[in-house]
Amino acid sequence: MATALALQIAKAITNAIVAGDIAEGEHMSAQKLADRFSVSRSPVREALQLLAAEGYAVQEPHKGFFARLKPVSEAAANATRELPFEAPNTYQRMADDWLSDRLPAEVTEQMLKERYGLTKAQLSDILMRAAREGWAEPKPGYGWNLLPVAKTPEAFEQAYRFRMVIEPAALLEPTFHLDRKVLDELKRQQSKMLETDIEKLPGERLMERGATFHEELIKLSGNPFFHQALVRVNRMRRLMEYRSRVDRRRLYGQCSQHLEIIELLAKGDIVAASYAMRKHLIGALKAKSPLALPDTIPAD
Repeated sequence: MATALALQIAKAITNAIVAGDIAEGEHMSAQKLADRFSVSRSPVREALQLLAAEGYAVQEPHKGFFARLKPVSEAAANATRELPFEAPNTYQRMADDWLSDRLPAEVTEQMLKERYGLTKAQLSDILMRAAREGWAEPKPGYGWNLLPVAKTPEAFEQAYRFRMVIEPAALLEPTFHLDRKVLDELKRQQSKMLETDIEKLPGERLMERGATFHEELIKLSGNPFFHQALVRVNRMRRLMEYRSRVDRRRLYGQCSQHLEIIELLAKGDIVAASYAMRKHLIGALKAKSPLALPDTIPAD
């Protein structure tokens, strides 16, 4: 029987193929998917095997796995179907328990295995993901510390204020290089969001789309420290987002602002794009209370 984590990843990849985020025939690199889902390659490889059995992937000897889109009628019938033996998202349960103070700041692996009914391998993947997202770290010798990073609304606001400093500045770096292919792909994604995806994609995927837009742009700065810092902040704030639902109505305005920034960059008006980025982030921050986490949050 497949592990719960592999099933979750398989379902996420299936949804991405059906939604067109992964194109038919596209090579699905285990390492890239592992980075995308913040897991090791082992559950990704298991997920790809499941997809091959389900008909959403083709495995070619010595080349790997390639996405396969089923006929429209069959894809539509199966798009919302749960993969066999699907289990609840234990990572999100654990994150919510930490946010709600139902877990102590110091935990042992044995305690977590018993509490969530996990195998050693499953728990290892969850703890490694938590470490990558900035809210857990192994203790010297034995056990784990759960960290208060981005656990409070104050920390969430600080993350946005940090982004308001680095993201506009990154566009003004002397090493900033405009990559038309990156801009075209971001424009395609944001336009598709406005056309259909805001209403049909799951909230977690919409949040990922917002993060991808900002991370791909800051990467163009040519300064890897900007990119690394933003990726880490985005991972840390995800912890609080797990308890909230996306405000899909507000997303229409955010996507329009994303497209405006892309248009300014395409015209070569970098200073105006930097200003628009700061204005965009200020608006996203103002949409949230600095003292209490709202029921709905933007996806950026």
